[in-house]
Amino acid sequence: MAKDTKKKKLKTSTKKDAAKAKAKDTAKKSAKTGKKPAKATPAVAAPKPAPLISPLAPAGGLPTLPAIAGVTFASAEAGVRYKGRVDVMLAHLVPGTQMAGVFTRSATRAAPVLDCQEKIGKPADNAGAAIIVNAGNANAFTGANGREAVSAITAAVAAATNVPEGRVFSSSTGVIGAPLPYERITAVLGDMAARLDAGGMADAARAIMTTDTFPKAATATIEIEGQPITIAGIAKGSGMIAPDMATMLVYIFTDAKIARPPLQKLLSKLTDETFNAITVDGDTSTSDTLLLAATGQSAAPEITDLRSKPAREFAAALKSVMLDLAHQVVKDGEGATKFVEVTVTGAQTDADARKVAMAIANSPLVKTAIAGEDPNWGRVVMAVGKSGATADRDLLSIRFGDILVAENGWVSPGYTEEAGASYMKQQELVIGVDLGLGRGKSTVWTCDLTHRYIDINADYRS
Repeated sequence: MAKDTKKKKLKTSTKKDAAKAKAKDTAKKSAKTGKKPAKATPAVAAPKPAPLISPLAPAGGLPTLPAIAGVTFASAEAGVRYKGRVDVMLAHLVPGTQMAGVFTRSATRAAPVLDCQEKIGKPADNAGAAIIVNAGNANAFTGANGREAVSAITAAVAAATNVPEGRVFSSSTGVIGAPLPYERITAVLGDMAARLDAGGMADAARAIMTTDTFPKAATATIEIEGQPITIAGIAKGSGMIAPDMATMLVYIFTDAKIARPPLQKLLSKLTDETFNAITVDGDTSTSDTLLLAATGQSAAPEITDLRSKPAREFAAALKSVMLDLAHQVVKDGEGATKFVEVTVTGAQTDADARKVAMAIANSPLVKTAIAGEDPNWGRVVMAVGKSGATADRDLLSIRFGDILVAENGWVSPGYTEEAGASYMKQQELVIGVDLGLGRGKSTVWTCDLTHRYIDINADYRS
């Protein structure tokens, strides 16, 4: 070891001597020619790497969002946690707007969620409404400070927009357990209220992002008796996605005429089929909030009977917006490279089918196999068995897309690992399970689990 050390020192010394000799030689030549040695090019900072965007992001980017009659938006840089980007959005809604909402059932709900839950069912009394959202701080698990922050913000919004405080709905998303510096938000509200604009929804979508890699929005338009009804929504969500009510933060706006009771009933039903059917990591947020605002400004007739054809058409359009947003959240799952649909059929009940689907979708072993493009169907078998649903090994069948992988308690005779491996290379996958026991069914959506998820969450607060 000592000899090696001496050799290394000798080599280092030789290199230094050579460099000095070269410098002296250059100086002598410069002296003879009268030329000054060329100055070294100054070092410059390396360019910042481009922000990572999910490979599953919509190819066309954010869709063109229509103006919704009766809704205006403004966004601002308040510096709640982030610098150099918008992080607060304000939406103002005309008098008569009906509000419906669905919220997290987490036992540790954030202060803004509790405030919204208290307000959402109260009569509108033909008053306007407002929604204020900040990114970077969840205002969750902050005790009396959290309630104080909500009161201060909603009071300031009410004063700036001339809306009753009882009709101001607030949301916060970001780090849990840190006091919300609400003064930074209230300081920009006057300017935001002065800049409210019907075309500001796209900026609002950007303002509510945290670890999202792209803003999320969706829209749909239908006609009832020749008159258009427009629906548009924005969402944020990337991690902590396994909702037990709605999901993340979602705000949907429509100009439809509809009373609050049927609007709420419709929203609750469609939530179970969309936002309650997605998962990224199995963790339910403290701040999940879904608000639906109907301004009633469309010339189309009022929707009263949810069994009517106009109501069914409206419900289908609303579901398409909600499902589109839900899928975008999964496609922006932290570190995601694969979008996965899990469909379970043949269960004794729909509830059993949902148990099996979620057990598969939330399994780290299944999700990491998908990330590695490994057709490890044994892990699907494992997830079915642990789900708690009634299952019979010898009646179970598993498919990857159209490929029958396993049946009758064993690998399918026609299945090959090459076929399975080739299928798993696709960006969008379908895992199908039939339990062979009944007519229960359920479909959920998830993503793979990659090392990037760890990279994002290991230093989220730093």
